[in-house]
Amino acid sequence: MSATAVGSPFPAAAAVAQHRRRAVQARCSVVAAPILDDLRLRCATPLPLLRHVADAMAADMRAGLAADGAAELKMIPSYVYSLPTGDETGLFYALDLGGTNFRVLRVQLGGKDRRVIDSESEQVSIPKDIMHGTTEELFDFIVARLSRFVATEGGNFRLQEGRKREIGFTFSFPVKQTSIDSGILIKWTKGFAVSGTAGKDVVACLNAAMERQGLDMRVSALVNDTVGTLAGAHYWDEDVMVAVILGTGTNACYIERTDSIPKLQHLGLVTGNTIINTEWGAFSDGLPLTEFDRDMDAESINPGEQIFEKTISGMYLGEIVRRVLAKMAQESDLFGHSFADKLAEPFVLRTPHLCAMQQDGSRDLGEVELILRDVIGVNRSSLAARRVIVEVSDCIVKRGGRLAGAGIAGILQKMESDSSGLVLGRRTAVAMDGGLYENYPQYRSYMTEAMAELLGPQDSAHVVVEHTKDGSGIGAALLAAANSKYVAKSST
Repeated sequence: MSATAVGSPFPAAAAVAQHRRRAVQARCSVVAAPILDDLRLRCATPLPLLRHVADAMAADMRAGLAADGAAELKMIPSYVYSLPTGDETGLFYALDLGGTNFRVLRVQLGGKDRRVIDSESEQVSIPKDIMHGTTEELFDFIVARLSRFVATEGGNFRLQEGRKREIGFTFSFPVKQTSIDSGILIKWTKGFAVSGTAGKDVVACLNAAMERQGLDMRVSALVNDTVGTLAGAHYWDEDVMVAVILGTGTNACYIERTDSIPKLQHLGLVTGNTIINTEWGAFSDGLPLTEFDRDMDAESINPGEQIFEKTISGMYLGEIVRRVLAKMAQESDLFGHSFADKLAEPFVLRTPHLCAMQQDGSRDLGEVELILRDVIGVNRSSLAARRVIVEVSDCIVKRGGRLAGAGIAGILQKMESDSSGLVLGRRTAVAMDGGLYENYPQYRSYMTEAMAELLGPQDSAHVVVEHTKDGSGIGAALLAAANSKYVAKSST
């Protein structure tokens, strides 16, 4: 786990961008320049705009906690009232289902002194016919591979006598959670079209498959990947209060006081803490959008929805840049007098391509030239055109990173306000996972710079961003341990 202090100095991304901007202005084509200037203007994220986004995020969080459907943020209760403390002992499993692959994992816990004694995991690819099959076919396939994994148990992994195996289930699809170990599937996403599951309890579906195949195991916790990431990070660092996923998609969760959740007051909960899944991808208030964002949204499978996600996450950054370049190529001589047909293909340019182009430090921008040729089909490009492309990428990535930073700052400021200054006055850690955060240094730098600007030098000095790689799987196993039927429960 690597950590970065929000207030610490970073490579001068702004200075590098300014140097490139001057070079671009001196050399880019006459017609492309106005498009680039307008893009810079519309993507700008000055401090007042970031303050508005952070304040609006905090206000929407409060509205979502007050009542379901009252805000863009769903603010879904996780029903996690017991976080891992380090005292947990024994063998626990996790199943992490969130895309075309799923992971099975086991961990042997040794309490405060030994912590994680050992862990093993295995990744399994789900065939397309299973992704488009029936509920029974999907869960039978998953349980068959889980059973095979359990059968290899040995070495450091030992089930305590008299105990049944327990598993944490990370399920990263839209679910209406009804308890720590149950949740109703709202709809499948990410290419899944499994019949007969929507409206059913996914834990009951998993239990039925385990019963059919004779696997004696109990689901102790149902969580999404963000909640799992927070639990896994909190196990090692009790100062972790927020977890954020910044990858293909994005989401955030945080630890909230139960008495600050009006919509749960009817449950008569004992005063304590729980984890709230914000589903912040749905946020949209005050975001600086361009014609390219609006066109992409209009042509998406969910127009008008997930605007924050479409602005800051890895799935969309490359596509926004492609749309800008397509307009430049159509209306100027950016690529000479030809228009590459591939440039008209949605999502042909991906965020890893942007990252590779922004890392190109060569004089002739040779990596940019290779990507243009191999990905977009532009066989010849001028150095001026390549510089324009890097500048366009920087505009979109800078906006995304700074808006993500504003979202995190909004969550922290909401927590600080509600706790009467007990959050930012001490060390507070934000757990981060996802390939966008991990692999894109410019994005990461822009995000932390925005957080520092919004929080100010005093508060940002106490905030640490920790990279927690693949934390959702082990987090689910740890939540299974914390919510085991064999241990007394304690509030977070």
